Amino acid sequence: MTPQWRLLRHGARSAAENMAIDEAILRHVGKGPSGPTLRFYRWDPSAVSIGYFQGIEQEVDLEACERAGMDVVRRLTGGGAVYHDYRGEITYSLVVPLGYPGIPARVVDSYRLLCDGLVRGLQRLGLSATFAPINDIVVKGRKISGNAQTRRYGGILQHGTLLCSVNPHVMFSLLKVPTEKMRDKLIAGVEERVTSIERELGRIDYDHIVEALIAGFREALGIELSAGDLTPEEIALAQTLRVERYENHEWNYKR
Repeated sequence: MTPQWRLLRHGARSAAENMAIDEAILRHVGKGPSGPTLRFYRWDPSAVSIGYFQGIEQEVDLEACERAGMDVVRRLTGGGAVYHDYRGEITYSLVVPLGYPGIPARVVDSYRLLCDGLVRGLQRLGLSATFAPINDIVVKGRKISGNAQTRRYGGILQHGTLLCSVNPHVMFSLLKVPTEKMRDKLIAGVEERVTSIERELGRIDYDHIVEALIAGFREALGIELSAGDLTPEEIALAQTLRVERYENHEWNYKR
């Protein structure tokens, strides 16, 4: 029998809401009431997220973010600081219980399998996407998706971004860099090493992209996806986590 997963299409939400929902799903999938879940969402307003182990004041120009009306939040997952543009990306999260059949026990091995859903989805759009260890997807040698994972609360959470368009000038106006000269080099590096749906296809159709990704995950994981909703318990927990963690100064400035 084909495993049944829940599919959530959540549109755009604030950074704190998005991270709180991801964690609420992780906790409920990990302990059993909720089943494996694939979620798609965007960020409104645009935001910067930092990895779990980073220091917010070391990585982010907080004054620039405030002037631009950007959210800043600490993720539950590791990795580096990421600029999440409302128009420039689609984000997914995938949650399964620890020990779920077919998911490799080693994190590095599980990245390859779980990211294969993105690879196949992008290939359906006509892009020559491939997996680049440890946790990136590339098209013609340029990065188009970065992914991060955590394992806790009895579950596995992997979430990541798919770049629809890229604006490195905005990105590096929000992240801290040592000098203006270094900023110029970083911008040039992004323009050389990073690509996007818009750059490759010349257009962005968010619904069409999500449909391709859904088909890619179905094929890669051998699952069926059925549209669902958050449970009342997940909604309540997400609201609590949003206030007590992701909008909380102590959490965001903990390092």
